[in-house]
Amino acid sequence: MSQITNYDAIVIGTSQGGRFLPIALADAGKKVAVIERGPIGGACVNVGCTPTKTMVSSARLAYQARRGADYGVQIGSILPNLQDIRQRKQEIVEGARLGYQNRLEAVRGPNLELLRGEAHFIAPKILEVSLNGGKTQKATAPLIFIDTGDRPAQLAIKGAERIPVLNSTTLMELDTLPEHLLIIGGGYIGLEFGQMFRRFGSQVTIIQRRPRLLMNEDEDVSDEITKILREDGITILTETTLQQVEPISGGGVQVTARTPQGELQITCSHLLEAAGRVPNTEALTPKASGIQLDGAGYIRVNEQLETNVPGIYALGDVKGGPAFTHVSYDDFRILRDNLLEHGHASTKGRLVPYTIFIDPQLGRVGLTETEARKQGCNIHVAKLPMSAVPRALETGETRGFMKAIVDVDTQQILGCAVLSTEGGEIMTIIQVAMMGKLPYTALKEGIFTHPTLAEGLNALFLTLDT
Repeated sequence: MSQITNYDAIVIGTSQGGRFLPIALADAGKKVAVIERGPIGGACVNVGCTPTKTMVSSARLAYQARRGADYGVQIGSILPNLQDIRQRKQEIVEGARLGYQNRLEAVRGPNLELLRGEAHFIAPKILEVSLNGGKTQKATAPLIFIDTGDRPAQLAIKGAERIPVLNSTTLMELDTLPEHLLIIGGGYIGLEFGQMFRRFGSQVTIIQRRPRLLMNEDEDVSDEITKILREDGITILTETTLQQVEPISGGGVQVTARTPQGELQITCSHLLEAAGRVPNTEALTPKASGIQLDGAGYIRVNEQLETNVPGIYALGDVKGGPAFTHVSYDDFRILRDNLLEHGHASTKGRLVPYTIFIDPQLGRVGLTETEARKQGCNIHVAKLPMSAVPRALETGETRGFMKAIVDVDTQQILGCAVLSTEGGEIMTIIQVAMMGKLPYTALKEGIFTHPTLAEGLNALFLTLDT
């Protein structure tokens, strides 16, 4: 066997957690290798949060401009330019990527080495790295951290190999606007892209196999979002299963789907697969390491993020669970606290918020009403339409509602759903109250600036007194 380079720690991948972890380890005096096969920053910076939310902002501006007359402002024709939108997106992505790369470069030296290439296990604690220049290097360390993330699943349907199927990455690289974008999947990726491209000017159809959109949310939340998207001109087909696809002479795709009413033929110009993701574990050859995977190929970890192989950890999307950048960063904090600060942090019971960046946004944290009732909780449900919030009326953004789940016995807030302009920001206020274990009455009686959206929290919790 060729020479093996010894490190104190190896980090594979550079997403949110994988960017900060090697710096913390190097600052603690450990000799660290960071291995990255693609652009620095992982999915969030390059193909996820940063580019999509940048494009969502462009789409919202187009939507607002078209509503000018509602505000007494006359605006001329609105013509989104997809090439210019993509260029703006790319510039912001490159700036973020450069910023993260500079952080790594700042600590490079005797304690941190960046290896650009793909790593795979050849033994439990030994990696072989196929470097981008064509050479290979073997490396070992008592601590190995896997942060390789996941990627869009491929469309597994008859005829898919004969057509160009888009995913969440390739869709953002289009130069021309789709005439008719058909989206497979009613989760947050499909909804964000669906509304975005509808606002750019595309005809949009969303096919959802299950009875409703966003099946993890309460039914009233799902129904309200469906109503909003249909108001925006999006066609939504639930309980609909794709059967086959085939190319059309001259361009386009013919889609055959099964609906509750029977077989349906749909013609579209572009097809987006947004119904699932798969972990980036195959190239790691995890079998050689002895690491256990779940049935979907994600890495199994305990509450301290350690795999079944002592000293090998996984963080971020590759371990399954909620696939959010802020979860990856909290994974880093758990590892930092436990390995460098001798703490006892774990994933058990952590409060994971999230926002779906449709418009209005859906901010969510804690239990849904459905989950609370299934757990036998004694609850009150506070609910307030955004049309009852003065700031929403003044800004013309009255779609949606605020909803909170409150424990009757303790007055603690168990969860909330805020479907509103800046719903993620309003949700965060409730999350902070939950973190501080404040009773709902603290928000009911709190002084909030008038007129703000947050002021609606007073009225939301006042509904529990009626």
